[in-house]
Amino acid sequence: MKLAVEFASVAYREGTDGITRLAKGIEDIGYDQLDVYDHVVMGYDDVPGRAKSYYPSQMPILEAFMMLAYAAAVTDRIGLGTEVLVLPQRQPALVAKQVSTLDTLSNGRVRLGVGIGWQESEYEALGENFRNRGKRMDEAMELLRTYWRDERVDFESAYYPTTAMAMEPKSPQGADLPIWVGGNTPPAFRRVGKYGDGWLASQVRDADFAKQAMDDIREAAVAAGRDPEAIGWQSMIAPIPRQGDASGKTFYAEPDRVAARSAELKAMGFDGLAVNATGIFQAGARSVDAMLDSLQIIHDKLRAEVG
Repeated sequence: MKLAVEFASVAYREGTDGITRLAKGIEDIGYDQLDVYDHVVMGYDDVPGRAKSYYPSQMPILEAFMMLAYAAAVTDRIGLGTEVLVLPQRQPALVAKQVSTLDTLSNGRVRLGVGIGWQESEYEALGENFRNRGKRMDEAMELLRTYWRDERVDFESAYYPTTAMAMEPKSPQGADLPIWVGGNTPPAFRRVGKYGDGWLASQVRDADFAKQAMDDIREAAVAAGRDPEAIGWQSMIAPIPRQGDASGKTFYAEPDRVAARSAELKAMGFDGLAVNATGIFQAGARSVDAMLDSLQIIHDKLRAEVG
């Protein structure tokens, strides 16, 4: 079982030393993957007509690629990725360059996780269209691989037309750099099967839902001429608690509960699990050292439970 940790941006409160200790500590404990979530801005809820946010507007969030570049410099082995980058609100040629550079500087340790996001106001702040984000997501994923693979890039596209461009140097993984897709909706499942190397599930409701989702993903892979058995499956054991979720805020303070949930997810067919360090912070581990202590306990419980 591959074990990932979603990095806690709140570590910045202890300065660069705190960031370093948390990143290196996650690697030293024995986790396989360090992931960073992505929001550039968070909207306030007191704007008429704006959908309510899942999280407080003042939630601290470090920029994903800057954080991963820092983590790459202070670690040696652990995989580095996003869970998930809101791809359609970013310019995909620039993302291709950033990811390729990160892969080069980390000696081929990058996995890119992408999703379409949920916060319309963030798209507005970044000057991107929220309404067509799904269509642009598909084209952006294809364009990323084209830049990572081809010496000369000519890309026919409704949204990102590209004529006679080059992007060098190619990274260690090149076009094989894995792109995993987040989301729990039928369009996301189609996207995983057609374009992705794996599914990043965040809130799996039950075994029936997981089975149907995996079946839909495999079916989409076959339809696209891809090998359905090559797709990876990772689930967040529990996401960041949303506002008002009192039970969710205590989850990571109960390692036996975390281990039991991991066994359920393994039985559903997941071969990767993600621990949310921000959830650990919210459960009472209010310092980097306390988060690392909890991460060690949870890691040991997970290895004993799911391998």
